[in-house]
Amino acid sequence: MISFSVMALVFGVVFLAELPDKTALAGLVLGTRYRASYVFAGVAAAFAVHVALAVAAGSVLTLLPQQIVHALTGVLFLGGAAVLLMKKDEDEEEVRRPENQGFWKVSGAGFMLILVAEFGDLTQIMTANLAARYDDPLSVGLGAVLALWAVAGLGIVGGRALMKRVPLKLITQIAAVLMTGLGVWSLWEAVTG
Repeated sequence: MISFSVMALVFGVVFLAELPDKTALAGLVLGTRYRASYVFAGVAAAFAVHVALAVAAGSVLTLLPQQIVHALTGVLFLGGAAVLLMKKDEDEEEVRRPENQGFWKVSGAGFMLILVAEFGDLTQIMTANLAARYDDPLSVGLGAVLALWAVAGLGIVGGRALMKRVPLKLITQIAAVLMTGLGVWSLWEAVTG
């Protein structure tokens, strides 16, 4: 059974953390050069692989005692918030242009770019933390993958317009505050639990 509250929380946290990330900008660059649907297909597949790996890792953590899981996730959330607040603004990266505009070349380029760029990324680690915290792999996985797909879609189709209206710094600060709150809450539960 899917918990819509867990799914919504995961969606919000992952969405805000991924918006200022380099992969959103890479999706924007690919989307301006190639057919959007081809780019999205590759990017969406790569994000699905990352979420599956993160949820599996987080599910393994649920085998530990709850106090240890809460302490670990609390520390990791606080570390993630610190990383968000300390990271510098990212520039658009140069994306290698596939030789033609065919579906497999374009979607393959998008898949490989995101697969490599996102491996061990903050949002993948956050997804594993959330899977461990809520012991609800389906809800966490759906929330995370939908958030990543939403960011990819925004980046590919309308990223420039969004970035003109909402400063990346503000988005990063909101994500950091949410992660700090989750970190403090997890540590509180570890101490009082």
